[in-house]
Amino acid sequence: MDVGFNSNLNLYEIENTSSKTETEKLGKKLSDIDLDNVTDEELLETCKQFESYLVEQVIKGMEKTIMKDEDDESSSSYAKCFEDVKIQDYASKITEQTDLGIAKMLYESMKKN
Repeated sequence: MDVGFNSNLNLYEIENTSSKTETEKLGKKLSDIDLDNVTDEELLETCKQFESYLVEQVIKGMEKTIMKDEDDESSSSYAKCFEDVKIQDYASKITEQTDLGIAKMLYESMKKN
């Protein structure tokens, strides 16, 4: 994809495509799980990835509530292009460093069924 210096539309497409791609990857991974043949480690890892995705969505929702100064350099189109990567990294670190319990509850529920 060609991204020019004044091409806000292309940056918007990249940003939205990235988010859609991650959602589609996660959905495919969850739907492809064969619960009869999956190892406990694989199931738990997938549950942790789902927990990270939920945390990412919460962060994105919270960020929309913050008023931003239009003169601020961090609100440029180019900074926004990498915003998803930063949020994914935050979500991943939150999930790794804290015990929210979402992955554990999901794992236990899937193991029962």
